Amino acid sequence: MAVQRDALLWLHLWAVAMAASGAAGSKVPAMFVFGDSTADVGNNDYLPESSARANFPHNGVDFPGGKPTGRFSNGLIGVDFLAFSMGLSKSPPPYLSLVANAANSSSSELMNMTKAAAAYMTGANFASGGSGVLDSTGNTINMTKQIEYFSDLKDQMITRLSANRVSALLSKSIFLISAGGNDAFDFFSQNRSLDSTGVQQFSEAVISTYDSHVKTLYNLGARILAVINVPLIGCCPYWRSQNPTGACIEPLNQLAKRLNDGLGDLFSNLSSEMEGMKYSIASSYELVSSLIENPQVAGFEEVKSACCGGGRLNAEEGCTPKSSCCSDRSKYLFWDLLHPTQATSKFAGLAFYDGPAQFVSPITFKQLVEA
Repeated sequence: MAVQRDALLWLHLWAVAMAASGAAGSKVPAMFVFGDSTADVGNNDYLPESSARANFPHNGVDFPGGKPTGRFSNGLIGVDFLAFSMGLSKSPPPYLSLVANAANSSSSELMNMTKAAAAYMTGANFASGGSGVLDSTGNTINMTKQIEYFSDLKDQMITRLSANRVSALLSKSIFLISAGGNDAFDFFSQNRSLDSTGVQQFSEAVISTYDSHVKTLYNLGARILAVINVPLIGCCPYWRSQNPTGACIEPLNQLAKRLNDGLGDLFSNLSSEMEGMKYSIASSYELVSSLIENPQVAGFEEVKSACCGGGRLNAEEGCTPKSSCCSDRSKYLFWDLLHPTQATSKFAGLAFYDGPAQFVSPITFKQLVEA
């Protein structure tokens, strides 16, 4: 479509200009991240019983130092690029790494607490691959637990600063949420017929639970919410590999769209109910759709197959050290059976930060942090 192509072309030109100019100073004091594998930067590495981990090659092959970090990617992911765009010197670390480092340190307890507090001052990432909006989704760190971790962190911050200073910091910080895809995956896997009554009940449950999570974060001090909606999940390589024609699974895309429509209505209502709350919703759904429609604008040549994996479309198996891995990751939309490449994540980060309304609304993330 011409509109999609024009928006992507504009975004590509803007990205080149941004790269040439460099990022400005910090626009937010901290970023706190919640969600699933689209935002996990290594929390699942600290879950020894979980198989939902990415702390092994080929993951991280393009990350600085060429090492796996727990990100489900060949390199950086979207939250990393958003952190850079917001002027933070680095992406917030996985919360469980901070806890583990403090516990394992040989220094005194007071020094441990001080070191942890310093790390927390620019935020933390609580996201966990495999989790969802619903606590029944997955078996990793569910959203309720992620928010409990944040509550614990806030208490620790108050003991080191003061309630007023922490409240002021949180009110200016970004709270980023990227979740919902795994809920849709699980529901679709168990209900392939997608009868209207079941879909309605499922959608209402997800949106109602999302509502509860946002209100809990608000009561804990969150005021600026950056939301990434459910991607075009039916076009992930894994689901294509399950279709005899290799085409997208459209019923799954429609399920994602229904959840996204509900998210839009939810945040519109919440912004009028909750004093001082600001929000922006980035459309991962629209971005992936546009890149599949016009891949050449972003320099992609392959939008169906996974770069790392095995089987049909290289997507019937996950990415492991023994997997087949493409040599030029920059040409691929998807890294593995479900997740984007670093190249896609960079494009997404730029689109969500200051892209056209097609990709982020009612305001951009840039406008959100500068308002």
